[in-house]
Amino acid sequence: MLLISCVLAVQIDQMFEQRLFDEELKKLDPYAEAGYFLALHIRFTSPVMMFQTYDPAWINHYTENGYVLRDPMTAWSFSATGTTRWSNRRIPDPFGIFKKARQFGLNYGATISHGPIRSRTVCSMARSDREFEDHEMAELARLVAILHDMSDPRQRLTKAQTQALKCIADGMRHAAAAEFLGISESALKLRLAGARDRLLARTTAEAIQRAKENNLL
Repeated sequence: MLLISCVLAVQIDQMFEQRLFDEELKKLDPYAEAGYFLALHIRFTSPVMMFQTYDPAWINHYTENGYVLRDPMTAWSFSATGTTRWSNRRIPDPFGIFKKARQFGLNYGATISHGPIRSRTVCSMARSDREFEDHEMAELARLVAILHDMSDPRQRLTKAQTQALKCIADGMRHAAAAEFLGISESALKLRLAGARDRLLARTTAEAIQRAKENNLL
């Protein structure tokens, strides 16, 4: 009965976290009439989590032409924090990326850059009808900061999950790791599953890698 209670507690905790995150994420939708791009905790060029709601035609065009390296917002996001509009004349666009975006209905845009350079979160969103207003920019910055904090890998692992991952990272098999931690093998697997879920990893090896990248192990 105790094991069942523990399992349910972990599952409820994970569902609760995901529900809260999803609720905050949905708050971006009303502002981004033409879609958005959100990359959370970019480290070594790869984000921990990424979401896109732009028109798939624009996403494909952007990807196929390798615009990310020429996008003015890429350079701005890693050289500054805060908010800016795509119409900011102080941001050069030598490759005409904004003009190309307008061909897909992304006529007006704003970008938010938040967090330290080693774990930067970037959110760009667009509208087809008008510029983003100042109060909207302020609210978007607040929402992005919340999403950044909620998805921070350093806050996502429990002590038990970290211990389980470390045992496997050190080369222990499941049976040996469970014995070392004084728990059943099924309880160990549950902790590993929880760690994978919280780190958004498909495998334990991937979870270990992400934990190491974030100095959790």
